[in-house]
Amino acid sequence: MGKSVFIAEKPSVAQEFAKALHAQFSRKDGFLESEQYIVTWCYGHLVSMSYPEKYDEKLKRWSLDTLPFLPEKYRYEVIPSAQKQFETVKGLLNRADVSTIYICTDSGREGEYIYRLVDMMAGVKDKKRLRVWIDSQTEEEVLKGIKQAKDWSEYDNLSASAFLRAKEDYLMGINFSRALTLKYGRNISGYLRTDRTVVSVGRVMTCVLGMVVRREREIRSFEKTPFYRVIADITCGGQNGEDAAAGRNFPAEWRVTEKSRYYNTPDLYKENGFKKREKAAELIRNISGKEVAEGNAGVDNCGIISVIDSVEKKKETKNPPLLYNLAELQNDCSKLFKISPDQTLQIVQELYEKKLVTYPRTDARVLSTAVCKEIHKNIGGLRNYALARDFASEILEKKMYTGVAKTRYCDDKKITDHYAIIPTGQGFGALGSVSQTASKVYEVIVRRFLSIFYPAAQYQKISIVTTTQNESFFASFKVLVDEGYLKVTPYSFIKKKAESGNGASGDDSTENEKCDAAFFEELKKLRKGSQLPINSLTIKEGETTPPKRYTSGSMILAMENAGQLIEDEELRAQIKGSGIGTSATRAEILKKLDKNNYICINNKTQVITPAKLGEIIYEVVNASIPPLLNAELTASWEKGLTYVAEGTITSDEYMAKLEDFVSRRTNRVINLNNQAALVTYFNEVSKNYK
Repeated sequence: MGKSVFIAEKPSVAQEFAKALHAQFSRKDGFLESEQYIVTWCYGHLVSMSYPEKYDEKLKRWSLDTLPFLPEKYRYEVIPSAQKQFETVKGLLNRADVSTIYICTDSGREGEYIYRLVDMMAGVKDKKRLRVWIDSQTEEEVLKGIKQAKDWSEYDNLSASAFLRAKEDYLMGINFSRALTLKYGRNISGYLRTDRTVVSVGRVMTCVLGMVVRREREIRSFEKTPFYRVIADITCGGQNGEDAAAGRNFPAEWRVTEKSRYYNTPDLYKENGFKKREKAAELIRNISGKEVAEGNAGVDNCGIISVIDSVEKKKETKNPPLLYNLAELQNDCSKLFKISPDQTLQIVQELYEKKLVTYPRTDARVLSTAVCKEIHKNIGGLRNYALARDFASEILEKKMYTGVAKTRYCDDKKITDHYAIIPTGQGFGALGSVSQTASKVYEVIVRRFLSIFYPAAQYQKISIVTTTQNESFFASFKVLVDEGYLKVTPYSFIKKKAESGNGASGDDSTENEKCDAAFFEELKKLRKGSQLPINSLTIKEGETTPPKRYTSGSMILAMENAGQLIEDEELRAQIKGSGIGTSATRAEILKKLDKNNYICINNKTQVITPAKLGEIIYEVVNASIPPLLNAELTASWEKGLTYVAEGTITSDEYMAKLEDFVSRRTNRVINLNNQAALVTYFNEVSKNYK
């Protein structure tokens, strides 16, 4: 029986496989070898697609005459910097004493692509190839992955999808970037007074640029609209003191009802305010009989009584959120630590390689049934983690994990390649070697994981409506009666904010006022018909706000949920679950846009704004290949790749549509003659960049 070769994506992962095999390895140049096994590695990609000039030297010079470029057979080459390791790997894969190859690259589309390229370029023949698919780098998971390794042919569709993704990016990038640069590059350079401008576009990158620019233009065109609310300060006590809490005040907000003299009038701004301050002052005068003096916000010492029209009591529950996928984790880390999605990915990748968490590049937010059966092991290990010890012990002692497979946190149908990111319950020896931020990210993952084994948080809510002069005021209160999972969630690195007495002080909102338990008990005693005095009536001025700019984290989520941006209902349903890019590539896309000076990402806040050049590129694309800017195109292409991976459509079908799209759109750019007209748009853009 021949030797087995294990090939990993990087040296650190190869080392973990070597440890798990428990063999006496000797270190060689580019690999490890024992009597039975050889363990080797890539450095990420060892092979890449060849540039056009490798097909024909003439294609090195950019010319519209050579477009569209659609090769009949694609060429690949070893990356020069990886030549030495490739030759090592090639020799090992083809060694006469090797009978079996275990493919241990990352368990996903990109990892599959990395190995398939190596195998193709190395000319491997007559070897048994087995695909190892793992969700963590713990020894148990590695050994299970080796034992359950499947013939690589079972991943042929995934491989086909990976090759098509690369060809798609290649064809769109080369054809569209060359066509747009040749057509508009001089115009842009002349306008910006730069030496040379390359118009860099891509199916994902350009779509994201479109999202950033459109959001910024929404903000620019937004006109603030003032509105005026009327808030009553109501006293509990004084009239029916027996059923009220003496001396306690609470705010209540006026809202229009059918009984109101303002019902269905044009004076209203929504249901709880007025378009003009004069009307808010008029309301106060009609209720209190007092004028609002010039410069005053309202009237005090109203001396009027409101009657409770209704008291509604109900329970409210708040369930633990779903587990983390990469996008959700990147978004939360952007908010908590002001770090980029790329930094989050690097951190969680490190945690994965140190066996602390499961596979990071996942879109799933749930667990598999198989994992749920063994989940007590993950929980048990967390008893060795100081911040989780008490929670993990409680979950195990009370067997709170036993029914998790029947909850919304377990769903095999919502998992494609990997389940959600969770702690392994192992690797704590390495936790001291990671950065402070990485340690905090680990805590965030752990707390989210443990929270799903606890019950929902329970609130009691009271909603009160009081009426005077046929005008109604609304107040709502809630109190936490059972914290449930919330006791797990407070982070150790965030100081707990002090709870204010009744929650009304300094808060304009009357919706869901938090209050102390004693006050809440008194509120529960209130009944319909109870009389409560209004102490004062105040005008609160507000204004509408524009949409928020994307942050790096919220953009990742927007990319993941790009299908929701599509207006066409049929198309939206068709691509449900598909986004722009993948969990593995989204952070890199933002990084590239920033590097190209198309967008600006504030390092302190992670807020994204378009750069002048980026907005000009937007105008160029909008005038030439507008579908590139829209979610419909990008998400539908991504859905197509999913169909290939699932075996629903063939590679040939997908490739035919791709080549047709690239050819038609490239030829359209070549035939356009709109360069001069674009100057008008450039001028409009420039007004915002003084």
